[in-house]
Amino acid sequence: MSSVFTKIIDGTIPGRFVWQDDVAVAFLTHEPITDGHALVVPRAEIPQFVDASDDVLAHLSAIAKSVGLAQLSVWPAPRVAVLVAGFEVPHLHLHVLPAWDESHLTFSHARAGVPSAELDAAGERLRAALRAQGHGGHVPRTMDALD
Repeated sequence: MSSVFTKIIDGTIPGRFVWQDDVAVAFLTHEPITDGHALVVPRAEIPQFVDASDDVLAHLSAIAKSVGLAQLSVWPAPRVAVLVAGFEVPHLHLHVLPAWDESHLTFSHARAGVPSAELDAAGERLRAALRAQGHGGHVPRTMDALD
């Protein structure tokens, strides 16, 4: 059975994509801890962090760094955090988010019911920052579908 992330990547479930390449994608979570909270997800259904090859982990980390730098250019956070948990979806993913302090780095701070317009605006800001940093070739033409 396909994971929810595979369904997002395949377009069966809507997503707000900010990055794409042959190995992985990044899209906004629908329940962000902070504005711009993105998930970096391999296209392959890898159950968890320790199951991934070193090459895939290095690639995901490089994407997370690019997304994080873009987040810092858009939101005035002192840091970018990367969280790897995977309990909610058994498909490896890195949470990348602007962070103001450690006390907020918990999923209990995830905001449900964020208006679509707010999520869309955050996604477009992040996409613009990625393009400005020279990653335009990895930013899909539209946020709601992969090229």
